[in-house]
Amino acid sequence: MVYRAPIMYPCNDLSFARIGYVSDTSASLLIREPDSTQLPIFVSYRSVPSASNRAVDPAWKAVGKAYWLSNETDYTFTVVLNGLEPKNRYQYAVSNNHTGSFTTAPEAGHTEPGTDKLTFLTSSCIKPRYPYNPLSHPLSIGGFKHLARWIPTLKASFLIFLGDFIYIDVPRRLGSDLETYRREYRHVYSSPDWPSVSQTLSWIHVMDDHEIANDWDRNTTAPYPAAADPWHLYHTSVNPPPVHPDASYFQFTHGPASFFLMDTRRYRTPSQPLPANSPEKSMLGSEQLSSLLAFLSRPDPDGVKWKFVISSIPFTRNWRFGSTDTWAGYLHERQVILEAMWSVSPGTGVVVLSGDRHEFAATAFPPPEGSRWPVSATVHEFSTSPLSMFYLPFRTYQEREGEGEVCV
Repeated sequence: MVYRAPIMYPCNDLSFARIGYVSDTSASLLIREPDSTQLPIFVSYRSVPSASNRAVDPAWKAVGKAYWLSNETDYTFTVVLNGLEPKNRYQYAVSNNHTGSFTTAPEAGHTEPGTDKLTFLTSSCIKPRYPYNPLSHPLSIGGFKHLARWIPTLKASFLIFLGDFIYIDVPRRLGSDLETYRREYRHVYSSPDWPSVSQTLSWIHVMDDHEIANDWDRNTTAPYPAAADPWHLYHTSVNPPPVHPDASYFQFTHGPASFFLMDTRRYRTPSQPLPANSPEKSMLGSEQLSSLLAFLSRPDPDGVKWKFVISSIPFTRNWRFGSTDTWAGYLHERQVILEAMWSVSPGTGVVVLSGDRHEFAATAFPPPEGSRWPVSATVHEFSTSPLSMFYLPFRTYQEREGEGEVCV
């Protein structure tokens, strides 16, 4: 059962297309095609009439092509559709028989047509065929089936995936080479359940430990280079723009909200042996921390009322199992960030979204009593996972008096 998928399903013939980050004027498209008889690959798109916008030009427009693909990029390439109209529905088509649709974001400070809300999804943690069932397809993903049933109802603008898209070391590691990591990504994208959650939904990604190794805290040492290769090919290539060139943390604005997607693995110092409150420990590294603090202090455009900080691991220390791998192991730097969050301009809410723990929790971080910050500056965290992995049958989340972190 452990070897059935990697031996019988290397997925070298995977052919697919998916939408990544969609702004108000552009959309990023990832395509994979290993069959040379399908080359060259042509990409086109068109506007789709909707209830809010019927006066559109339905003619197809050519936008990109690829004459040659190779193993250097695992037969993937990206296309960016530019010059789009905000809040408009589009359909794309690829000459290798893939198609899908998406809606561009509203302008900064505005909302979707016909609503004053922004709806988006978050989750983390995927392992094909978990729990194991000999009658299931080796690449089936039960969580995708549940998600697919909700997509038409929720009408979410995008999904932020909070890490552990693959589990390179579960149930056991089969290698640390480039091909082993690439194959794990192909397994997910080859799942018979993948098309149902991707044809109309934009996916945006951050990385966590199981894309590299459990509780990873060794920066870019091996096997990080092999792990990062498919992570960049399949995910960051169609993510929002990085904050700095070659950085693996991102930020963007979508309608009434701005987002900062942290990288909590690549830049961190080891979780041991220094204590959690040591100023010498860092989860983010100096450059990323400075970028996050700048994001929090920078005024947003009119109408942008929320700042979302995306963390692959929990921000609260109320998780009492394996907490040194979370922000509970980096309390000095976390305090710096919390104070910056409490100092955000009045009228703007700050929310942390996290995954990793295979449990749900909602936590409030009120400012200390008698401090210079009002109670209205309270930060909230919502932690959700897994999408399709084991869940913990017992709670490891516990609020403790005097720590100032309140279970909501």
